[in-house]
Amino acid sequence: MHLAAADHPHRGGGGRAALGLGLGHLAAAALRREHRRRALAGGAVLASALLLVATPRLRHSPALHLFADMRNLLGVPNTLNVLTAYPLLLAGVPGLVLCLCGSGCFGISLRWEALGWFLFYAGNVAAAFGSAYYHLKPDDDRLIWDRLPMMISASSMLSILVIERVDERAGLSCLLSLLSLILVSSACERVLDDMRLWVVLNSAPCIAIPAMLFLFPPKYTHSRFWFLATGFYLLARFEGLADRKVYSVNRYFISGHSLEHLCFAMVTLILTVMLSFRNVKIVRSSNSRT
Repeated sequence: MHLAAADHPHRGGGGRAALGLGLGHLAAAALRREHRRRALAGGAVLASALLLVATPRLRHSPALHLFADMRNLLGVPNTLNVLTAYPLLLAGVPGLVLCLCGSGCFGISLRWEALGWFLFYAGNVAAAFGSAYYHLKPDDDRLIWDRLPMMISASSMLSILVIERVDERAGLSCLLSLLSLILVSSACERVLDDMRLWVVLNSAPCIAIPAMLFLFPPKYTHSRFWFLATGFYLLARFEGLADRKVYSVNRYFISGHSLEHLCFAMVTLILTVMLSFRNVKIVRSSNSRT
């Protein structure tokens, strides 16, 4: 009996040591994750800055407004480029309405996450009208109405992913920073005739979104929809760049730019379906840093 009693302090001490060791491992893992996040953010900012410095000034060119498909059908200039903008409206309005209804309709658990989704859907709805307005008479003065809503939508999508996969505070900082840079890029484009910052902001989601999907665990279920939406987003960007090539490959039926509009609408539709079905998988508070 005495020997058994004498063993208890050692067992208690061993349990406390194991607990301390476990907590130490958790703290070390959290610290490594924090360092990785900071390294990724710092690397992205540094790469963007180097790209801006290393590349020459990008001016507007009249060729920017010469799209592959400029057919005039039923009296509507650039008919398909105009009409294919409206699926963004059809996909965006239901999502915007459901987003305004709150977490009861969508799987949104954080306040600033709701703001990100609101801006994402609002950007899609505005892009439908802005893109159609621009394509009716493409020129430098109307270009901002085509670009600005889509940039807001893409930046919101990236920031939403940061909120979901990292934490709310980092995502909010990302959102505010990107929105500020969008305004600066629009000013540079209009006043200085320099499109470099716009190119960087346009390219950032194409790199950052796939990287975050692979590097950080999801907070919600049905995360496979993110991969599908990202695939359509990258396809849309490719089709926009290969406008004439896509048009010739499909025997001049529909241009790459028109398909770009349709793929962007598919991104919105896929994410709306995801929000309708998903649930919280990992509980993460808004002030969490892990």
